[in-house]
Amino acid sequence: MSGATAPLVQVEGIGRVFGAGETAVRALDGVDLSVGAGEVVGLKGPSGSGKSTLLNIIACILEPSAGRLLLGGETVWDGAWRVADLRRLRRERIGFIFQFHNLLPFLDATDNVALAMTLAGADVGTARARARDLLDYLQVGHRATAKPARLSGGEAQRVAIARALANRPRVILADEPTAALDSERARVVMDLLRQVAREQQAAILVVTHDEKIFDRFDRMVALRDGRLEAVA
Repeated sequence: MSGATAPLVQVEGIGRVFGAGETAVRALDGVDLSVGAGEVVGLKGPSGSGKSTLLNIIACILEPSAGRLLLGGETVWDGAWRVADLRRLRRERIGFIFQFHNLLPFLDATDNVALAMTLAGADVGTARARARDLLDYLQVGHRATAKPARLSGGEAQRVAIARALANRPRVILADEPTAALDSERARVVMDLLRQVAREQQAAILVVTHDEKIFDRFDRMVALRDGRLEAVA
C-alpha cells in the first residue's frame, strides 16, 4: 500500500506482553486499528485496558511484542524497528498532547512552542515566527508573551497544541487532553483539534475517559483487556 493512499496510522495484530512466564501480563492482544488523514478518533476503555500502551507503541516509545506498525504507509516496526533514528521520527512526524500541558514554567508561550522547532534544527528567528503564527491560529496569540503560570487551563492547553503542531506532524497523539478542563473549554479544545485534522490533513488519536467530548470524534474505538472491543 502506498503512502498516498494508506492510513497515516496503521497497527496490524499489535500485541504487547510485559514480563515472562507465570507473571506475564498481556497488555495488548492482536489489536488492529487505522486512522486516516483528517480523522479524529477517540480511544476509550477502563483503566488497565491497554490504551496508554497502544499510544506509546504508536508513538514509537514502546516496542511491540507482535504485529506491525505503519506510519504514513511506511513500516516502522515489523518484528524489529525498521527506522534507524526513532528520535528524529518522533520529532518530525508525531505531535504529543498530554492531560497536563507540561509547558516549561520559565519560558513564555512563544518560546515554549519555538523550543520544539529549535530542538529539531530550526533557527531561532524562524521558530519564533512560526510559534507566533500557530498561537494566532489557535486563537491565543494575545497570550504570546505570558508564562504558563499566567495562562488559564484552556489557554495553556492551546499553547500545548501549538507546540505539538510546531514541526508539522501528520500524526497527533493526545492522552486525556481535556480531563483537566471544564465542559466548555474541553469542547473548544476538541473543536480546535478537529480543525487541525481537517485543515492540515493530520490523523489524530485521543485517549479519553471524558464523555462530554465523545460527540466530537469521527468515531470511537474501545479497548478492554488488551483487545479492541467495539467501534462506534
